[in-house]
Amino acid sequence: MPESNKKITNSLILIPKAERYIQYMIEVIIKMPRTEKFSIGTEYKQSMYKMLEIILYVEKTSDSEKIKYINKIDSELNVQRIFLRIMQKNCWIDRKKFDVAMEQIYELGKIIGGLVKYYAKNNKKTI
Repeated sequence: MPESNKKITNSLILIPKAERYIQYMIEVIIKMPRTEKFSIGTEYKQSMYKMLEIILYVEKTSDSEKIKYINKIDSELNVQRIFLRIMQKNCWIDRKKFDVAMEQIYELGKIIGGLVKYYAKNNKKTI
């Protein structure tokens, strides 16, 4: 597969993977204790929606701008990892849900990492 098609496929595959992750996490958050659902759960959902919005921006921006948005996605994933660890340590979610969510974040992170490498390498050529 040519390199240009590979990067398009990687960024496009992010959308359905992010959708599945968000759907799973919404189901997890709904089952959390009421007080936590409306505090950390709300923050978590906002972070996921922001991440999805940024993913959609990546599709619409020029190659030189993409790295900025990809780094923002990565930082949102890091915030979500922290929220997940807090939720698991406080027993608001069980270990299985934690592991499933972390695995989904890991998959998204691998794609993001590949996109960062690709665009960082290609942006250096133009500078």
